[in-house]
Amino acid sequence: MGAQIGSSVAAARAHEELFAYWASLKRAGRLPSRADIHPSGFQRLLPTVSLIDVREDGDYRQRLAGTELYSVYGREITGRTLGDIYNSQAAEYWRGQLDEVVRTGKPGVGVHNLSWRGAGHIQILWLRLPLASNGTDVDMILGYDAVVGMQGDTTGVRAA
Repeated sequence: MGAQIGSSVAAARAHEELFAYWASLKRAGRLPSRADIHPSGFQRLLPTVSLIDVREDGDYRQRLAGTELYSVYGREITGRTLGDIYNSQAAEYWRGQLDEVVRTGKPGVGVHNLSWRGAGHIQILWLRLPLASNGTDVDMILGYDAVVGMQGDTTGVRAA
């Protein structure tokens, strides 16, 4: 089954839903940990949810990738680092975004297109939420990618 192309309104709603779940887990200003996350709290979003390990060497590793992300990326990305998944320009983009989440301990949100894999008409509205085993030092990131077509694209895309 290919990635479902949705609207930006539905994507924003999904972002709000996951953000509210994550925010509900914060206690006394401390970040939630991976142990606090229960997939039943956001079950409908699971197909494009990811967990990203913050490695000690400063790189990032895809710990878990929802089943629909295979369609988005064109292959399995679980267990791979940024350099394994993306070309150098896209890897640098993601490294910068994830570094900011780690540095600030605050959520990151943005838009990235799939031109690096020859699908520039498809965009990902992404959300990255910091997790910390000790409540302060980000050691994992909860991700959500909403896949949307560009304005005027009504084709409904199936990624190869």
